[in-house]
Amino acid sequence: MNVAPLEDLLHSVAELTGDLRALGVDEGETLLVQAATRSIGPVDGRSAGVVAALREVLGPAGTLVAYTATPENSETSQLYRDAIAPLDPAGVRAHRATMPPFDRDATPASPTMGRLSEEIRTTEGALRSAHPQTSFAALGPLAGWLTERHDLNSHLGEGSPVQRLLEADGRVLLVNVPWTCCTVFHLAEYRQDAPPLQQYGCVMAGAGGARQWVRFTAPAVTTAHFLDVAETVLRDSGKVARGRLGHAPCFLLPIREAVDFADKWLRNKQD
Repeated sequence: MNVAPLEDLLHSVAELTGDLRALGVDEGETLLVQAATRSIGPVDGRSAGVVAALREVLGPAGTLVAYTATPENSETSQLYRDAIAPLDPAGVRAHRATMPPFDRDATPASPTMGRLSEEIRTTEGALRSAHPQTSFAALGPLAGWLTERHDLNSHLGEGSPVQRLLEADGRVLLVNVPWTCCTVFHLAEYRQDAPPLQQYGCVMAGAGGARQWVRFTAPAVTTAHFLDVAETVLRDSGKVARGRLGHAPCFLLPIREAVDFADKWLRNKQD
C-alpha cells in the first residue's frame, strides 16, 4: 500500500485553526501576517484556506492585515535595479515603458510578498492603503482606519498603516519568512533624529488610466540591521511566541515591542 509522505498530507482549515490558537493568536486582535505559505504544506483551499483559518481564529471583531507592496513599478527598488543592470540605454527605456502603473484597486500585490498577501487583498471586503510602493490591505472592523492614511513620504513610518498597527496594539505573525521581512521594524528608522533621506520614484495610473511618474523625498530604509534587532528581541523579550502553522515554523510578536527594540538598537548604535 502506498502511503503519502507526511509533507504531502492536506491540512484542513480546522487543523490550521488549531495551530493558530496553539500559537497564541487571539480572537478580536489585529494581526499582520507575513508568510511563505508554501512552507505550510498542502492546504485545503490553498491560500484561501489559510485566510479562512486566520479569520476563524480572529473572529468578527479581529482584523487581518497583509503587506501588499509593489516594487515592480518603482525606479528605486532593488527589483528595478536588478532588471536594468544588464540593459543598454535603449533597453532601459523599453523596460520603463512597460513597468506597470500602480492602481490601488487593480494592481496585484507583488509576487515577492507571497501568495497570502494577494489572497487577502482580493478577499471580498478588503480595503487597501493608497501608497504606490508600500501598500497594505486589511479585512475586519479596523480595516478602514488602518488603511485610510498612507502619506507618500511615509512608506512605513508615522502616517502609514504601520503606525496604526502599533496604535491598535497589533501583532505580527511571521510564517517561515526571514527576519529581514519583518516590515514593522522599519517604523523605528523613522523615529531616529534626522534620518537619511532619499529620492523615490514610481509610475502610477493617472486620470483615465494615463501613466504618470511620481517622485518624492522620504527617509531611506534598510533591512541591514534587522537580523541584529531580531537577535535582541528573541534574547530579551518575553513576549515572542513560537510555534508552527502546518509544517511552517512561526514567530508571533507584539508590534509595539518590536518597534521599541529596533528603536533602542538604532539609538545605541549611534551612541
